[in-house]
Amino acid sequence: MNSITFAKPEYFYLLLLLLPLIGWYVWKQKTTGASMRISSVAPFKNLRKGWKHYLRHLLFVLQLCVLSLLIAALAKPQSSSSWRNQTIEGIDIVIALDISGSMLARDFQPDRLEAAKNVASEFIAGREFDRMGLVIFSAESFTQCPLTTDRAVLLNLFHNIESGMIEDGTAIGLGLANAVSRLKDSEAKSKVIILLTDGENNRGEIAPITAAEIAKTFGIRVYTIGIGTIGTAPFPVQTPFGVQMRDIEVKIDEKTLQSIANITDGKYFRATNNLKLAEIYKEIDRLEKSKIDSKELSSKTEEYRRYAVPALLLSLLILVLQLTYLRKLP
Repeated sequence: MNSITFAKPEYFYLLLLLLPLIGWYVWKQKTTGASMRISSVAPFKNLRKGWKHYLRHLLFVLQLCVLSLLIAALAKPQSSSSWRNQTIEGIDIVIALDISGSMLARDFQPDRLEAAKNVASEFIAGREFDRMGLVIFSAESFTQCPLTTDRAVLLNLFHNIESGMIEDGTAIGLGLANAVSRLKDSEAKSKVIILLTDGENNRGEIAPITAAEIAKTFGIRVYTIGIGTIGTAPFPVQTPFGVQMRDIEVKIDEKTLQSIANITDGKYFRATNNLKLAEIYKEIDRLEKSKIDSKELSSKTEEYRRYAVPALLLSLLILVLQLTYLRKLP
Protein backbone atom coordinates (compact mmCIF):
# COMPACT_ATOMS: atom_id res chain seq x y z
CA MET A 1 0.00 0.00 0.00
CA ASN A 2 1.32 3.48 -0.93
CA SER A 3 0.95 6.26 1.66
CA ILE A 4 1.60 9.99 1.46
CA THR A 5 3.97 11.60 3.95
CA PHE A 6 5.30 15.15 4.09
CA ALA A 7 9.03 15.85 4.39
CA LYS A 8 8.42 19.45 5.60
CA PRO A 9 5.11 19.42 7.51
CA GLU A 10 6.00 22.74 9.21
CA TYR A 11 4.75 24.50 6.09
CA PHE A 12 1.20 23.58 7.09
CA TYR A 13 1.39 26.35 9.72
CA LEU A 14 0.89 28.69 6.77
CA LEU A 15 -2.72 27.47 6.67
CA LEU A 16 -3.31 29.64 9.74
CA LEU A 17 -2.95 32.65 7.45
CA LEU A 18 -6.25 31.65 5.84
CA LEU A 19 -8.12 32.65 9.01
CA PRO A 20 -7.35 36.42 8.78
CA LEU A 21 -8.06 36.26 5.04
CA ILE A 22 -11.50 34.82 5.74
CA GLY A 23 -12.10 37.44 8.43
CA TRP A 24 -11.04 40.22 6.08
CA TYR A 25 -13.39 38.91 3.36
CA VAL A 26 -16.39 38.74 5.72
CA TRP A 27 -15.67 42.27 7.03
CA LYS A 28 -15.35 43.59 3.48
CA GLN A 29 -18.71 42.11 2.45
CA LYS A 30 -20.45 43.78 5.39
CA THR A 31 -18.85 47.22 5.01
CA THR A 32 -18.83 47.63 1.26
CA GLY A 33 -21.44 50.25 0.26
CA ALA A 34 -23.59 50.33 -2.85
CA SER A 35 -22.20 52.22 -5.84
CA MET A 36 -25.65 53.50 -6.79
CA ARG A 37 -28.33 54.67 -4.33
CA ILE A 38 -32.09 54.72 -5.01
CA SER A 39 -35.02 55.93 -2.90
CA SER A 40 -36.83 52.59 -2.68
CA VAL A 41 -36.14 48.88 -3.44
CA ALA A 42 -39.82 47.96 -3.40
CA PRO A 43 -40.04 47.34 -7.17
CA PHE A 44 -37.27 44.68 -6.84
CA LYS A 45 -38.65 42.68 -3.89
CA ASN A 46 -40.45 40.11 -6.03
CA LEU A 47 -37.53 39.43 -8.36
CA ARG A 48 -36.05 35.89 -8.13
CA LYS A 49 -32.41 35.61 -7.12
CA GLY A 50 -30.20 34.15 -9.87
CA TRP A 51 -27.29 31.76 -9.66
CA LYS A 52 -24.84 34.63 -9.55
CA HIS A 53 -26.24 35.65 -6.18
CA TYR A 54 -25.42 32.25 -4.72
CA LEU A 55 -22.09 31.94 -6.54
CA ARG A 56 -20.78 35.40 -5.66
CA HIS A 57 -18.47 33.88 -2.99
CA LEU A 58 -17.20 31.07 -5.24
CA LEU A 59 -14.12 32.95 -6.43
CA PHE A 60 -12.94 33.54 -2.86
CA VAL A 61 -13.49 29.87 -1.93
CA LEU A 62 -11.51 28.76 -5.00
CA GLN A 63 -8.69 31.16 -4.09
CA LEU A 64 -8.53 29.62 -0.62
CA CYS A 65 -8.33 26.16 -2.21
CA VAL A 66 -5.43 27.29 -4.44
CA LEU A 67 -3.50 28.61 -1.45
CA SER A 68 -4.13 25.40 0.49
CA LEU A 69 -2.92 23.23 -2.39
CA LEU A 70 0.23 25.33 -2.86
CA ILE A 71 1.03 25.07 0.84
CA ALA A 72 0.60 21.28 0.65
CA ALA A 73 2.99 21.20 -2.35
CA LEU A 74 5.56 23.23 -0.39
CA ALA A 75 5.41 20.63 2.41
CA LYS A 76 7.12 18.13 0.03
CA PRO A 77 4.59 15.29 -0.19
CA GLN A 78 6.21 11.89 -0.81
CA SER A 79 4.81 8.43 -1.43
CA SER A 80 6.43 5.23 -0.20
CA SER A 81 5.48 1.63 0.37
CA SER A 82 5.14 0.59 3.98
CA TRP A 83 7.44 -2.07 5.43
CA ARG A 84 6.23 -5.54 4.54
CA ASN A 85 7.54 -8.54 6.43
CA GLN A 86 7.40 -11.83 4.62
CA THR A 87 8.76 -15.29 5.26
CA ILE A 88 10.36 -16.93 2.25
CA GLU A 89 12.27 -20.10 1.59
CA GLY A 90 16.06 -19.80 1.38
CA ILE A 91 19.44 -20.46 2.95
CA ASP A 92 22.46 -18.39 3.88
CA ILE A 93 25.39 -19.06 1.56
CA VAL A 94 28.91 -17.63 1.48
CA ILE A 95 31.19 -18.32 -1.47
CA ALA A 96 34.88 -18.46 -0.49
CA LEU A 97 36.91 -18.03 -3.68
CA ASP A 98 40.63 -18.58 -4.17
CA ILE A 99 42.15 -15.72 -6.22
CA SER A 100 45.81 -16.79 -6.03
CA GLY A 101 48.04 -16.45 -9.08
CA SER A 102 47.59 -20.10 -10.04
CA MET A 103 43.91 -19.35 -10.76
CA LEU A 104 45.11 -17.77 -14.02
CA ALA A 105 45.96 -21.22 -15.44
CA ARG A 106 44.35 -21.82 -18.85
CA ASP A 107 43.04 -25.36 -18.40
CA PHE A 108 39.62 -23.63 -18.08
CA GLN A 109 38.24 -21.10 -20.56
CA PRO A 110 39.31 -18.33 -20.48
CA ASP A 111 41.10 -19.23 -17.23
CA ARG A 112 40.23 -20.80 -13.88
CA LEU A 113 39.29 -17.55 -12.15
CA GLU A 114 37.03 -16.23 -14.90
CA ALA A 115 35.38 -19.65 -15.31
CA ALA A 116 34.73 -19.78 -11.56
CA LYS A 117 33.29 -16.24 -11.62
CA ASN A 118 31.02 -16.96 -14.60
CA VAL A 119 29.57 -20.19 -13.20
CA ALA A 120 29.18 -18.74 -9.70
CA SER A 121 27.42 -15.67 -11.14
CA GLU A 122 24.80 -17.91 -12.76
CA PHE A 123 24.40 -19.75 -9.46
CA ILE A 124 23.94 -16.47 -7.57
CA ALA A 125 21.38 -15.16 -10.06
CA GLY A 126 19.33 -18.34 -9.71
CA ARG A 127 19.12 -18.27 -5.89
CA GLU A 128 16.44 -15.57 -5.74
CA PHE A 129 15.40 -15.95 -2.10
CA ASP A 130 18.77 -16.69 -0.47
CA ARG A 131 21.06 -14.37 1.39
CA MET A 132 24.51 -14.69 -0.10
CA GLY A 133 27.97 -13.28 0.61
CA LEU A 134 31.44 -13.41 -0.89
CA VAL A 135 34.86 -13.98 0.68
CA ILE A 136 38.09 -13.99 -1.33
CA PHE A 137 41.48 -15.30 -0.27
CA SER A 138 45.03 -15.95 -1.40
CA ALA A 139 47.82 -15.33 1.18
CA GLU A 140 45.28 -13.19 3.06
CA SER A 141 41.49 -13.07 3.14
CA PHE A 142 38.81 -10.41 3.30
CA THR A 143 35.07 -10.08 2.82
CA GLN A 144 34.19 -8.78 -0.63
CA CYS A 145 30.45 -8.70 0.17
CA PRO A 146 28.59 -9.52 3.43
CA LEU A 147 25.36 -11.51 3.41
CA THR A 148 22.76 -9.75 1.28
CA THR A 149 19.65 -10.36 -0.82
CA ASP A 150 20.68 -7.62 -3.27
CA ARG A 151 21.74 -9.65 -6.30
CA ALA A 152 22.83 -6.60 -8.32
CA VAL A 153 25.33 -5.44 -5.68
CA LEU A 154 26.69 -8.95 -5.11
CA LEU A 155 27.14 -9.67 -8.82
CA ASN A 156 28.80 -6.31 -9.39
CA LEU A 157 31.33 -6.96 -6.61
CA PHE A 158 31.82 -10.49 -7.91
CA HIS A 159 32.71 -9.30 -11.41
CA ASN A 160 35.28 -6.85 -9.98
CA ILE A 161 37.41 -9.66 -8.52
CA GLU A 162 40.88 -9.97 -10.02
CA SER A 163 43.93 -12.05 -9.21
CA GLY A 164 46.59 -9.94 -7.51
CA MET A 165 44.16 -7.89 -5.38
CA ILE A 166 45.97 -9.21 -2.30
CA GLU A 167 49.32 -10.89 -1.64
CA ASP A 168 49.80 -14.15 -3.50
CA GLY A 169 49.62 -17.52 -1.78
CA THR A 170 46.94 -20.01 -0.71
CA ALA A 171 45.53 -19.62 2.80
CA ILE A 172 42.62 -22.06 2.66
CA GLY A 173 42.17 -22.13 6.44
CA LEU A 174 42.09 -18.34 6.69
CA GLY A 175 39.59 -18.04 3.84
CA LEU A 176 37.34 -20.68 5.40
CA ALA A 177 37.56 -19.06 8.85
CA ASN A 178 36.61 -15.69 7.38
CA ALA A 179 33.58 -17.23 5.68
CA VAL A 180 32.57 -18.88 8.97
CA SER A 181 32.68 -15.48 10.71
CA ARG A 182 30.17 -14.18 8.12
CA LEU A 183 27.73 -17.00 8.95
CA LYS A 184 28.20 -17.72 12.65
CA ASP A 185 25.53 -15.22 13.77
CA SER A 186 23.02 -16.24 11.11
CA GLU A 187 19.66 -17.52 12.33
CA ALA A 188 19.01 -19.55 9.19
CA LYS A 189 18.52 -23.26 9.78
CA SER A 190 20.74 -24.05 6.81
CA LYS A 191 24.14 -22.30 6.54
CA VAL A 192 26.47 -23.19 3.69
CA ILE A 193 29.97 -22.30 2.53
CA ILE A 194 31.11 -23.07 -1.01
CA LEU A 195 34.92 -23.19 -0.87
CA LEU A 196 36.72 -23.18 -4.24
CA THR A 197 40.49 -23.51 -4.54
CA ASP A 198 43.10 -24.87 -6.94
CA GLY A 199 46.04 -25.40 -4.59
CA GLU A 200 47.43 -26.48 -1.26
CA ASN A 201 47.35 -24.52 1.98
CA ASN A 202 50.72 -22.74 2.28
CA ARG A 203 49.91 -19.46 4.05
CA GLY A 204 47.83 -18.17 6.94
CA GLU A 205 47.78 -18.72 10.69
CA ILE A 206 44.71 -20.99 10.73
CA ALA A 207 44.90 -24.61 9.59
CA PRO A 208 42.11 -25.72 7.22
CA ILE A 209 41.03 -28.57 9.54
CA THR A 210 40.84 -26.16 12.49
CA ALA A 211 38.61 -23.84 10.45
CA ALA A 212 36.45 -26.83 9.51
CA GLU A 213 36.00 -27.73 13.18
CA ILE A 214 34.92 -24.15 13.90
CA ALA A 215 32.40 -24.35 11.03
CA LYS A 216 31.01 -27.57 12.46
CA THR A 217 30.58 -25.89 15.86
CA PHE A 218 28.32 -23.29 14.29
CA GLY A 219 26.36 -25.82 12.24
CA ILE A 220 27.81 -24.68 8.91
CA ARG A 221 28.02 -27.13 6.04
CA VAL A 222 31.01 -26.72 3.70
CA TYR A 223 31.03 -27.82 0.06
CA THR A 224 34.60 -27.88 -1.23
CA ILE A 225 35.56 -27.66 -4.90
CA GLY A 226 39.02 -28.47 -6.20
CA ILE A 227 39.42 -26.77 -9.58
CA GLY A 228 42.08 -27.90 -12.07
CA THR A 229 42.85 -30.68 -14.54
CA ILE A 230 44.68 -33.86 -13.62
CA GLY A 231 48.43 -33.63 -14.24
CA THR A 232 49.61 -30.33 -15.75
CA ALA A 233 47.94 -27.13 -16.94
CA PRO A 234 49.06 -24.30 -19.26
CA PHE A 235 50.00 -21.16 -17.35
CA PRO A 236 50.92 -17.71 -18.74
CA VAL A 237 54.51 -16.77 -17.84
CA GLN A 238 56.12 -13.41 -18.51
CA THR A 239 59.43 -13.82 -20.40
CA PRO A 240 61.81 -11.42 -22.20
CA PHE A 241 59.97 -12.43 -25.37
CA GLY A 242 56.51 -11.64 -23.97
CA VAL A 243 53.87 -13.82 -22.33
CA GLN A 244 54.36 -17.50 -23.09
CA MET A 245 52.42 -20.56 -21.99
CA ARG A 246 54.25 -23.07 -19.78
CA ASP A 247 52.87 -26.32 -18.40
CA ILE A 248 52.81 -26.39 -14.60
CA GLU A 249 51.95 -29.24 -12.28
CA VAL A 250 48.46 -29.14 -10.79
CA LYS A 251 48.67 -29.59 -7.01
CA ILE A 252 45.37 -29.81 -5.17
CA ASP A 253 45.23 -31.04 -1.59
CA GLU A 254 42.20 -33.22 -2.20
CA LYS A 255 42.69 -35.06 1.09
CA THR A 256 42.31 -31.85 3.09
CA LEU A 257 39.34 -30.66 1.03
CA GLN A 258 37.67 -34.06 1.50
CA SER A 259 38.27 -33.88 5.25
CA ILE A 260 36.76 -30.38 5.47
CA ALA A 261 33.64 -31.61 3.68
CA ASN A 262 33.37 -34.73 5.87
CA ILE A 263 33.79 -32.80 9.13
CA THR A 264 31.04 -30.33 8.24
CA ASP A 265 28.65 -32.88 6.66
CA GLY A 266 29.28 -31.36 3.24
CA LYS A 267 30.67 -32.82 0.04
CA TYR A 268 33.86 -32.60 -2.00
CA PHE A 269 33.85 -32.06 -5.78
CA ARG A 270 36.63 -32.04 -8.37
CA ALA A 271 36.11 -29.77 -11.37
CA THR A 272 38.37 -30.53 -14.33
CA ASN A 273 36.64 -28.33 -16.95
CA ASN A 274 33.98 -25.63 -17.36
CA LEU A 275 31.16 -28.12 -17.88
CA LYS A 276 32.02 -30.14 -14.79
CA LEU A 277 32.18 -26.94 -12.70
CA ALA A 278 28.71 -25.92 -13.91
CA GLU A 279 27.37 -29.40 -13.02
CA ILE A 280 28.82 -29.10 -9.51
CA TYR A 281 27.00 -25.82 -8.89
CA LYS A 282 23.78 -27.36 -10.19
CA GLU A 283 24.12 -30.15 -7.65
CA ILE A 284 24.77 -27.66 -4.85
CA ASP A 285 21.71 -25.77 -6.07
CA ARG A 286 19.57 -28.67 -4.91
CA LEU A 287 20.43 -28.04 -1.26
CA GLU A 288 17.71 -28.23 1.40
CA LYS A 289 16.13 -24.83 1.98
CA SER A 290 15.19 -23.18 5.26
CA LYS A 291 12.99 -20.21 6.11
CA ILE A 292 14.35 -16.67 6.41
CA ASP A 293 12.63 -13.32 6.90
CA SER A 294 12.83 -10.56 4.36
CA LYS A 295 11.74 -6.91 4.45
CA GLU A 296 10.85 -4.82 1.44
CA LEU A 297 10.51 -1.04 1.14
CA SER A 298 10.14 0.86 -2.11
CA SER A 299 12.00 4.12 -2.65
CA LYS A 300 10.24 7.42 -1.96
CA THR A 301 8.72 9.40 -4.83
CA GLU A 302 8.05 13.14 -4.83
CA GLU A 303 4.31 13.76 -5.15
CA TYR A 304 4.11 17.57 -5.28
CA ARG A 305 2.38 17.36 -8.69
CA ARG A 306 -0.70 15.94 -6.97
CA TYR A 307 -1.18 19.38 -5.38
CA ALA A 308 0.57 21.79 -7.76
CA VAL A 309 -1.34 20.68 -10.87
CA PRO A 310 -4.84 21.08 -9.30
CA ALA A 311 -3.72 24.49 -7.96
CA LEU A 312 -2.77 25.56 -11.47
CA LEU A 313 -6.06 24.30 -12.93
CA LEU A 314 -8.10 26.08 -10.26
CA SER A 315 -6.16 29.32 -10.93
CA LEU A 316 -7.06 29.08 -14.61
CA LEU A 317 -10.70 28.43 -13.66
CA ILE A 318 -10.72 31.52 -11.44
CA LEU A 319 -9.33 33.62 -14.27
CA VAL A 320 -11.95 32.34 -16.73
CA LEU A 321 -14.81 32.97 -14.26
CA GLN A 322 -13.55 36.49 -13.52
CA LEU A 323 -13.53 37.33 -17.22
CA THR A 324 -16.86 35.69 -18.07
CA TYR A 325 -19.72 34.47 -15.91
CA LEU A 326 -18.67 36.06 -12.57
CA ARG A 327 -17.28 39.27 -14.07
CA LYS A 328 -17.84 42.31 -11.88
CA LEU A 329 -18.73 45.67 -13.31
CA PRO A 330 -17.16 48.76 -11.70
